[in-house]
Amino acid sequence: MLIEFIGADHEVTGSCHYLNVNGKNILVDYGMEQGRKLYENVDLPVPAAEIDYILLTHAHIDHSGLLPLAYKKGFRGQVYATNATAKLCNIMLRDSAHIQTFEAEWRNRKARRNSNIESFVPLYTMEDADGAIRLLHPVGYKEMVHIADGIDVRFTDVGHLLGSAAIELFLTEDGVSRKIVFSGDVGNTDQPIIKDPEAVDGADYVLIESTYGDRLHSEVKPDYVKELSEVLKRTFERGGNVVIPSFAVGRTQELLYFIREIKEQGLVGGFEDFPVYVDSPLAVDATSIFGKSSLECYDEEATALLNKGINPLSFTNLNLSITPDDSKNINFDDEPKVIISASGMCDAGRIRHHLKHNLWRKESTILFVGYQSVGTLGRALIEGARTVKLFGEEISVNAEIGMLTGLSGHADQKGLINWLTEGFDPEKTKKVFIVHGEDKVTDGFAALLNKEYGYKTYAPYSGTKFDLLKNEFVEEKSGVQVVRKTVHTRISTVFERLLSAGERLMGIIKKYEHGANKDMARFADQINALSDKWEK
Repeated sequence: MLIEFIGADHEVTGSCHYLNVNGKNILVDYGMEQGRKLYENVDLPVPAAEIDYILLTHAHIDHSGLLPLAYKKGFRGQVYATNATAKLCNIMLRDSAHIQTFEAEWRNRKARRNSNIESFVPLYTMEDADGAIRLLHPVGYKEMVHIADGIDVRFTDVGHLLGSAAIELFLTEDGVSRKIVFSGDVGNTDQPIIKDPEAVDGADYVLIESTYGDRLHSEVKPDYVKELSEVLKRTFERGGNVVIPSFAVGRTQELLYFIREIKEQGLVGGFEDFPVYVDSPLAVDATSIFGKSSLECYDEEATALLNKGINPLSFTNLNLSITPDDSKNINFDDEPKVIISASGMCDAGRIRHHLKHNLWRKESTILFVGYQSVGTLGRALIEGARTVKLFGEEISVNAEIGMLTGLSGHADQKGLINWLTEGFDPEKTKKVFIVHGEDKVTDGFAALLNKEYGYKTYAPYSGTKFDLLKNEFVEEKSGVQVVRKTVHTRISTVFERLLSAGERLMGIIKKYEHGANKDMARFADQINALSDKWEK
């Protein structure tokens, strides 16, 4: 009974864990890395075609985004997820495949201009995404599912995203039973629309995320509606736009929930019917899924609105942008507006076009509403970058850069500790593994849980293997950092380009060896003049 840590170890994205139980190969999450990569992840210990089951904590791409790659490499097992997670994956994996294909086409168009650049192959295609989606096996919350001899699974609402769950695995091998729990992403309390995280009743082993394991949200619950209203009002009075980089699934729907209330209460005086654009086909589809999901997913307030026949995510002057032309036309209109667009960390998608049109405008506001990973454009902006490069153009940052404080889908340090201590006795829990957090955060959170709460903790690196029956490490790994290009490497690359240019020039000279003396003399004068300039 073995667990191996594959991804999101001392890093925040790319979640993946491998289990071998009774000869069955299981993955819990198979996510895509986003932002800057700090440590090398290990490969899956077996070929994808030999994976029997994949269990998903939720639909976010950093937990589900490599499912189509698994299908591409031969995986044909079952993917277990909650009903809402399966519905969201249906649109999110297709969207991811579209991005992969579009990026490949764009790179290959550029490559055709340079015969030295090899053609770019997308990570996976729409066909791969459709194949992975066909393998989804939806299950309900609290439903005990028997997936193989000695392997049972249950999903418990963890309040992070529609359909998100902590996964409880009940395992028996050689007559010995163990229970292991994967927290997935633990949700923040008092979020709009969805329920608070539910406690899990005990386990031998726990894997807990630590995204915010080193910080606390405000003790006072933020008044999101009031704070957002103030941002909208002062920006509209300047004549600017409020551009919100937002994750298409989860955060966008929360914003619509707040804006409906703002409009209902008339909180932006003088701009009561301000236009709101949701510029993300994925966000539009996800909003539809939110509206059609089972009431088991919603908190009391959202349920009350739905029971009254009120759509909590709809209001007047809400504009859904689907086509590229819809997106472009938004910036041709001078009326102050709200633009909600993906991606939430500004590393891809339509949001980059809206940033190009608004970052340089002192009238506008760029309002961040979620976590920004190290190495992303969003992180650079909230850390004070004065210029950024978009589409090959240097853009000055003159707009107001803001953050909607406290709005987070992740529990803070206190919330993580509450979830852990409510469900798991430190005397009975053999080991708590700290994953899914930035490098120093995982170690610090592990030390805190050990010192203050008595848990036996460990923050693994990718490749670490642990025997769940013997309660001992099979192999411990240290982090292997990603090697990045240094300045010397870049200089070397430029020098090689210069040598190549010189060789090309020699070819041209030889080509015109028997040309007219007058032309050759003029060419020689030009080369000598350039050489004289660079020798000075």
